[in-house]
Amino acid sequence: MDQNYWWGHGFGFMWIIPLLFFVVFLFFMRGMFGQCNNTRSDSRSNRARPESAREILDKRFAKGEISKDEYEDMKKALGHDNG
Repeated sequence: MDQNYWWGHGFGFMWIIPLLFFVVFLFFMRGMFGQCNNTRSDSRSNRARPESAREILDKRFAKGEISKDEYEDMKKALGHDNG
């Protein structure tokens, strides 16, 4: 077989197939891992901060779960007497 045998039958560009496979593989891997990383960072930045004890106390009072006297006592216990 001479060197022109493969080129003459259309196999001269066979190296493109593994290259394309590798590029597609990298594209999907980047998409999978890149999307996971972005999702994690977005969820961390969008995640609401935890409620403070005062905020929880205010909500419970607003819902009527505790009386005004209980609210005042708990507020004093938390050290938030002013406000």
